[in-house]
Amino acid sequence: MALDTALVMILAGGEGKRLYPLTRDRAKPAVPFGGRYRIIDFVINNFINSGFYKIKILTQYKSDSLNQHIARSWPVSPILGQYIDLVPAQMRTNGNWYQGTADAVYQNITHIHDENPKHVCVFGGDHIYRMDVSQMMRFHKKKEAALTISAIPIPISQAGEFGIIEVDDEWKLTGFQEKPKSTPKSIPGRPDMCLASMGNYIFESQDLVREVEEDSKNSESNHDFGKNIIPKMLKEGKKVYIYDFSQNEYTGMTESERGYWRDVGSIDSYWQANMDLLDYDPELNLYCTDWPLRTYNYNLPPAKFLREEAERVGMATNSMVSEGCVISGGSISRCILSPQVRINSFANVTDSILMENVNVGRYSEIKKAIIDKNVDIPPYTKIGFNKEEDKARGFVISLGGVTVVPKGAKL
Repeated sequence: MALDTALVMILAGGEGKRLYPLTRDRAKPAVPFGGRYRIIDFVINNFINSGFYKIKILTQYKSDSLNQHIARSWPVSPILGQYIDLVPAQMRTNGNWYQGTADAVYQNITHIHDENPKHVCVFGGDHIYRMDVSQMMRFHKKKEAALTISAIPIPISQAGEFGIIEVDDEWKLTGFQEKPKSTPKSIPGRPDMCLASMGNYIFESQDLVREVEEDSKNSESNHDFGKNIIPKMLKEGKKVYIYDFSQNEYTGMTESERGYWRDVGSIDSYWQANMDLLDYDPELNLYCTDWPLRTYNYNLPPAKFLREEAERVGMATNSMVSEGCVISGGSISRCILSPQVRINSFANVTDSILMENVNVGRYSEIKKAIIDKNVDIPPYTKIGFNKEEDKARGFVISLGGVTVVPKGAKL
């Protein structure tokens, strides 16, 4: 199947307020994940691995970190018609920033006109998952849909956290509720489950252009796909179908990975998704080489573990340690370390995420924490043991008890 007719537009301008302070200096898609990746790497890899090579990344909020990552990590071949272009917000309409997801596409509609694709894939850039998008495209074409939305089955008890989709036996859209307060309609044949929108769409190009242009003229609209475009298309009887993400398969996938998708929109969900990577049989296996997860390659030496002298042992258990790290007489357990982290003698770190260029001083103790990059932790420091002390030092404490030390914090 020729995929070169499809234009990909990745929405990567999200502010990610619930991830503060990790998003204090960067957009949500640029937040590090799994030690050496960025959140946006997942959606880009999904498209590249699926055979889609014409990609526009729409940025807006504090995009410098994201811009640098994309520019340095993702060279493709223009001579073959391939590109991954960064598209900054240009305030093309009324001098405004993007007013919603649909407005973001509308303000960049010239790219659709210039490329003249048959299909446009509009995907979010801030979720953790693996997906063969070509299977969704085949479903879209088979149904001759104007719009196909990918959705994931979730327990009805969680419906209030997502945009909920209702379908008939043919998986055609029959209803859509944004974070419903009442019990939504279940999936046909599965009374305990409902369908949550993943915010990933495949449009027929002419339908997308018409819908966002009409929406731009509606002063009462939120200019959002979930709140406005989809309900309007449903009301008008357009052919909108739902793709069941739980049926998606990719090369090298294990059964435990089927349907894995995480919205890491809060500190607690972000911390838990990282910790899940440490399981013996994780739901998301970063070590699958058949469906590679590419990112920027650091020119750093391998991780090093130093000293074995009585209690002074450099040791890591149930952890992921990136290149350039030095574990020098300290110990870590259930931790994820980004490049160039140093753990000094007699320090102990557990259940934590340490980002790039963090230094943990001697005899320090850290538990259930996220330490953002470029933080120098003095000797004998304790983090994650006393909430009041941590708050007094300017740290953020999540509802689930995760302590977050901001980027570049001075302790």
